[in-house]
Amino acid sequence: MDETPRWMREQLHGDYAQAMRVDDVLYDSQTDHQRLRVIQNETFGRVLTLDDVVQVTEKDNFIYHEMLTHVPIFAHGAATRICIVGGGDGGMAREALRHKTVKHITMVEIDAGVVEFSKRYLPTISDGAFDDPRLDLVIADGSDFMKTTKGGYDVIIVDSTDPIGPGEALYSNNFYANARKALKDGGIIVTQNGVPFMQGDELTRTMRAFQALFADATCYLATVPSYAGGPMAFGWGTDSGARHTDVNTLQTRFCASGIRPQYYTAEVHKAAFALPGYIRKLFP
Repeated sequence: MDETPRWMREQLHGDYAQAMRVDDVLYDSQTDHQRLRVIQNETFGRVLTLDDVVQVTEKDNFIYHEMLTHVPIFAHGAATRICIVGGGDGGMAREALRHKTVKHITMVEIDAGVVEFSKRYLPTISDGAFDDPRLDLVIADGSDFMKTTKGGYDVIIVDSTDPIGPGEALYSNNFYANARKALKDGGIIVTQNGVPFMQGDELTRTMRAFQALFADATCYLATVPSYAGGPMAFGWGTDSGARHTDVNTLQTRFCASGIRPQYYTAEVHKAAFALPGYIRKLFP
């Protein structure tokens, strides 16, 4: 019997690849949009891949999801309506729904297959979010949705895949302009912008669009182990001064929420906006 370990090779970048040991394959299917697989790995637990690119893992997803939800919601201070574009695994909804002050979340996911198999094969990631009556799941293209929505959102979270295939439209200037219209006054948009050391063009493109649309356009950072190549960047756009909310106010809001994250703290929130020189140079 061959006991040689199997490895999945992720070739997202032209000059770099990473590999993850495959202890078991729990799901493997081709949908209308992409190939979905769930593998088991001792360190990362269950791992979702789309076209052999790691999207989310059981063990480290809390970093990504907490930072894309809690940072804008606590900075805003009075967010009640949220829009999540993407996020079919349910992790982003899970974290946003921890805020009792949030009354409604619209989640726009292009691929119903992602939602259904996430419920079955990655239930710990959504943790019941799809059953919360505050969540309205819309199966639609996020770019098309943003053109027609009446908006009125306090926070828009763009939990997109990389800008290839179905995710490409979520990095366009038109999408960002429509998202700007869908925000209430003082609203905030945050985006997934990859690992700047490896994917600098993604951040540059988003910052160029945000600088044309928002009074405050920047990014903040968090390190997610399964997204190799350095810290991830999360785009930030708003016309408010929410980024400058002082740490004591953030701490007061955090304590009042009763939320007990594994990564987010008020201090981490503030520090995440301190950018290294090589990332600042990527701004237009």
